[in-house]
Amino acid sequence: MRLLAVSDDGRFIQERFAKDSIPPYAVLSHRWSTHEDDEIMFKEIAEGIHDKKKPGYKKLQFCSAQAKADGIYYFWVDTCCIDQSDQNELSVAIFSMFRWYQKAVKCYVYLADVYIGDRDDRSISAAKESALSKSEWFSRGWTLQELLAPEIVEFYTRDGVRLGDKSSLEQQIAEVTDIPIVVLRGQSLSRFTPEEIFSWVERRHTKKAEDKAYCLLGVFNVSMLLDYGEGEKMAFSRLYREIENRVPGKYSF
Repeated sequence: MRLLAVSDDGRFIQERFAKDSIPPYAVLSHRWSTHEDDEIMFKEIAEGIHDKKKPGYKKLQFCSAQAKADGIYYFWVDTCCIDQSDQNELSVAIFSMFRWYQKAVKCYVYLADVYIGDRDDRSISAAKESALSKSEWFSRGWTLQELLAPEIVEFYTRDGVRLGDKSSLEQQIAEVTDIPIVVLRGQSLSRFTPEEIFSWVERRHTKKAEDKAYCLLGVFNVSMLLDYGEGEKMAFSRLYREIENRVPGKYSF
């Protein structure tokens, strides 16, 4: 697993750890920009060359500053810690991602489409309600596991204002996502049928059609070969088979 840290001269650097030697870390959950060039990517960090004017750089600054404030030295950001040009590494990362989020000390949700600015307390309270009902973060497929897996999930606006966490905002989150509050409180996903879990992702969207199924691999704790180009229907068909094979006779689709 690769993690990010800040060097003595203020640069973001990658460090790699074996499974049995991973230090405490925080994770960043965010919605990728519609323009991928806006993000700071793996190669840029690896080569030590990254554009500080990119919107994605602000996310890294936010995550590193928040982790430091919480006494956490390392942090994980998908855009910078996965070499997506390596298909094998990408596959391993997708299978491992739920566990990586689950083991994080904290997950910081960066809501790039929510801005508070200078408002009074009443306006901030109203903004919280609006953020949870309108932010695109809640409509993305991959963010489902990022909400479910970590024990502590904190929500921040793009100007760094803390809106609350998964516990304090559980009622609003449940209303927006149709996910039962007991799940947000950590009840085992094994207590729910696949159909119930599928309903939580039904209205969510992914850039690649197949990812709507692949983003559920960690949720169901199954693995299968990734085949971009097979289409959403075939990806879900294979996912159904993997779930059935995990517990023969228990589920039938």
